[in-house]
Amino acid sequence: MPEIRVLPETVSNQIAAGEVVERPSAVVKELLENSLDAGATRIAIEFRHGGKSFISVEDNGCGMTPDQALMSLEMHATSKIRVTEDINAVRTFGFRGEAIPSIASISRFTMRTRPNNAHAGVEVFVNSGKFIYQKETGIAPGTRIEVANLFLPVPARLKFLKSENTEAAHITRLVRLYAVAQPLTGFTLYEDGAEIFRSPAQTTLLDRVSEIWGTRLAGDLSVLDPIENRGMRIYGLLGKPGIGRSTRQEMVTIVNGRPVDSRTLAYALVESYHTLLPRGRYPLAFIFLETDPNAVDINIHPAKREIRFRDESATRNFVITAVLRHLEALNSGAPPVILDSGDHAPLHTTADTPPPPTDSTQAPATSSPSTTSDQKRHNLPVPQPAPTPPAPTATPDNNTPPPPPQPTRPKDFRLNWRLAGHLDNELALFEAPAALIVLNLRTARERIWYERVLNRLDNHNSVSQQLLFPETMQLDPLPANTLREKQAILSATGFDIQEFGRDFFRIHAVPDWLKDSEIEHTLRNILAEIGRRPSETNRYPSTKELLAKIAATRAGRSTSFSNETATTTVRELFLCSQPTVSPNGKPTFFELTRAEISRRLDA
Repeated sequence: MPEIRVLPETVSNQIAAGEVVERPSAVVKELLENSLDAGATRIAIEFRHGGKSFISVEDNGCGMTPDQALMSLEMHATSKIRVTEDINAVRTFGFRGEAIPSIASISRFTMRTRPNNAHAGVEVFVNSGKFIYQKETGIAPGTRIEVANLFLPVPARLKFLKSENTEAAHITRLVRLYAVAQPLTGFTLYEDGAEIFRSPAQTTLLDRVSEIWGTRLAGDLSVLDPIENRGMRIYGLLGKPGIGRSTRQEMVTIVNGRPVDSRTLAYALVESYHTLLPRGRYPLAFIFLETDPNAVDINIHPAKREIRFRDESATRNFVITAVLRHLEALNSGAPPVILDSGDHAPLHTTADTPPPPTDSTQAPATSSPSTTSDQKRHNLPVPQPAPTPPAPTATPDNNTPPPPPQPTRPKDFRLNWRLAGHLDNELALFEAPAALIVLNLRTARERIWYERVLNRLDNHNSVSQQLLFPETMQLDPLPANTLREKQAILSATGFDIQEFGRDFFRIHAVPDWLKDSEIEHTLRNILAEIGRRPSETNRYPSTKELLAKIAATRAGRSTSFSNETATTTVRELFLCSQPTVSPNGKPTFFELTRAEISRRLDA
């Protein structure tokens, strides 16, 4: 039987670091939160090469004495709690005492710190968990921590990190969240020596969001004035009705000054907007919720990303009620109705696949070069579809997925169809010699445009339309990085996009299937879908199919379908390789044979 031994402290710290430090942004988060707990009013963050080679966080907080600096390197050494009961009322960001020793165990770690009442500071250096030296140093009051060569003693972890641009995007988003969540603290972020953004303290929330997220996004927000009820207080910024996003990236929830992920708050926001946004769209929101710390459990995840409320139902109902009343007042133009606060306890505050959107766009007009007298009578002969080439045999090195099986086509496709009328805007009724056919014009147009765009991409002959005035767009770091990585294939689709500033882009041309009013909305959807499925879209064929599906969804929708559009749609549909289904697998039509109609009438 193998001998049971106690692991060396260095090894156990490196194992613990795997739970706390998943990527460079986790290091920034832990150090940044320590600065906030130290009462800092200014925090400067700098990183290089996506945080893999260097990270520094400097603050003007209370600092530490030499003894306190050494003690902070011990596992589970903390000034935040003393007994188990303190966990139920945590008012600080950190409390476990794991972050500093965990980070020091997997990097070259340098700490310089000085309290306000000391004449000199102290410098401590630790290399891969081994204490090297402690010495006196000159430093302004506060703390500066430098982390170099992250994951130096565990190089296998480096293989699981993403590209430098992706890791940098995660760091930038994290600092943005805390910059919004902590308005009393000024934040400055540097990447590879260049300033990314500077957010001064004491600005209004709307100005702060405008500075960090951009003026265009800020223009889509309305101010939610503070509302209190039964020990809870909510305020912030809410997206205007009808304005949404395809991901939750800009649905920010902050509880007691801490940016968090909360299913309760996310559900409350989505539910409040469910009549104002299409299915699969998410509202813009920067929501601040203040409540008694005893009512929140922040100890359910090592990185403290997720929280739970003691009374999930009460919290959800409070948020839904407050948001709905604000939206109703916004629509009516009246001031928001303030809930009755009643008796409540004092408040305690601190110093990452949805269906495609369903909004409508105008389908490009299609017309036949000539119209025969037979077609004028809507007696439309259906052309035979072009033969589909056999699928290539898959090999272990072939990344191209095999095409889906070809559907079996009814014999009646060879017969003439005559337009009988419209059942509604999207459904057309055709009469055939032995059946009635109900055609879904929208899904049929989606199939047509899907194969049209896919064919253009395959043959590198996409049709692009130049914009009279280039459109500008500011993106969050993650979608901006996705755009840089996929710029070549977007260009092949018909987009002409140029970067002219950090995460700022100028759009000069777009594909011919895209309306001017839908440019930014569609491009954000494309980037969100690619970001949601990075492993799939790393392959060129998968990205082509994704772009073709989005193009089909946009171009396939129309405000109205005329008789001419219906007949033209049938002609073009049966030139497709798979006319019976849309790109999303929905049927384009179904038929009622004479025998089935007779059976139903005789039943």
